Amino acid sequence: MPDKLSAADRRDALQLADAKAGALLSVLPAGTTVLLAGLSDHGSVPHLRVAAMRAPGTEGHLLGAASTHREDISILTDLTATVLSELGVPVPATVVGTPLRVGPAGATIADLRRDDATAQSIRSVKGVYFTVVAVLQVAFYLAAFLLLRRRRGLSPVRVAAVALAALPVSSYLVNLLPWTGLPQLVGGVLAWAAAVTAVAFAGPWRRRPLGPPAVVAGVTALTLAGDLLTGTTLQLNSVMGYGADVGARYYGLGNIPFALLATGTLLAATVIAHRWPGRAGVGAIVTLGAFAMVLGGSGLGSDFGGVIAFVPGIAVTALILSGRRVSLVKLGACCAAGGVIVMGFAWLNHLRPPSEQSHLGRFVGQVLTGEALDVIWRKLHAMLATLLSPNLMPIVIAAAAFLGYAILRPEQASAGVVPAAFEHSPALRAGLIGTLVSGVVGMLVNDSGAAVLSMALALAVPLLLATGIGALPAAGRSRPSVPGVGEQLAGVAK
Repeated sequence: MPDKLSAADRRDALQLADAKAGALLSVLPAGTTVLLAGLSDHGSVPHLRVAAMRAPGTEGHLLGAASTHREDISILTDLTATVLSELGVPVPATVVGTPLRVGPAGATIADLRRDDATAQSIRSVKGVYFTVVAVLQVAFYLAAFLLLRRRRGLSPVRVAAVALAALPVSSYLVNLLPWTGLPQLVGGVLAWAAAVTAVAFAGPWRRRPLGPPAVVAGVTALTLAGDLLTGTTLQLNSVMGYGADVGARYYGLGNIPFALLATGTLLAATVIAHRWPGRAGVGAIVTLGAFAMVLGGSGLGSDFGGVIAFVPGIAVTALILSGRRVSLVKLGACCAAGGVIVMGFAWLNHLRPPSEQSHLGRFVGQVLTGEALDVIWRKLHAMLATLLSPNLMPIVIAAAAFLGYAILRPEQASAGVVPAAFEHSPALRAGLIGTLVSGVVGMLVNDSGAAVLSMALALAVPLLLATGIGALPAAGRSRPSVPGVGEQLAGVAK
């Protein structure tokens, strides 16, 4: 709603509130704990609001809470738990928040204002960023379609594919260095994308078809895994992560980062399986996949739907690599296994004290109290809403259409690039199918919906094309024979 107060009226109201607070503080006994919190926004744009505590030993310190896993962020429901704790009243299990806790010294008003400004910068550019990514993806597939049919510009298309796949991880890497304002944010993302692309083509691995794609997939997986192990400072306030001003998530693995972590892990593991086929390759898929799954489903990631989607992706990839047939029954069993595993994580989290539980543990409590159906319905409604997103669905449609046409009509669509990639590395084919399985299941079980599948495709399909182009010179740039569609994509019976 439009502001009802002018700037002058707002200053007057603030001075009056400050005077009343000062009068109250002047008559309170020494050592009284006082909480002050902003409970609402003005206008249509949410901001981070003040949360302050006056108590012995708190001056100049940050104020956070276990509910956010942050030393400088708390949420409204934490106030209830804090008041009860300060009064010595047991906090009921139904209270969602946790008591505020005093963090390290060094808090300044300037730092807090900068945190809000950072969140606002991300909010202002996020929609534009996804629009740009969608436009670049669609334009890339159109240009690749035209150039590959004429066998022209293969090297530029390969570089462009790797650079496009490096954009998602660059949106997290930019937070390794401080930035202020949109120019530094945009410039930083582009600089990191250029750096990752340069590394992909810098070493001796550039001569191998899977070399540059392996670098991008590996950097993506390692960046997100490292972020989970170090407190998710890269995902917070990032254009492909989550913002503190949104209030949906403050720590752990977001839905879009899950899609990138799963895709990066599966594709990087398939490179290992390509180099060491057989049991060693299958073992690499299972080991790396399980490690990434535990990171996402444990208290570090606190990701519910991601584990459900990751298990079938790992299983399908491993089954194809081991030469076993994949059926709908097996696929359904893998999805069910993912649900059982994530409920195991949730149950273990539920056994912890309420102040230490994440939303996984609280979901178990909601199942026991009958509130879970409301949560599931809300997430289903949010997932369906993403299917109409103008920023996400073009990526899904363009990537899926290009991939499908390239497999059904390989000579017409991609000059044999996709078949060349599969012929060069059957492990890559298995990894791609596993990625598609994780992406589709992740779209269905996460409230982010189409965002999960779109980001999985945005990373996987360009890297597939880069591999295929790299594999063509090894065959003397001759057109490879075209196996059947079943052999190329499913390859299940064999």
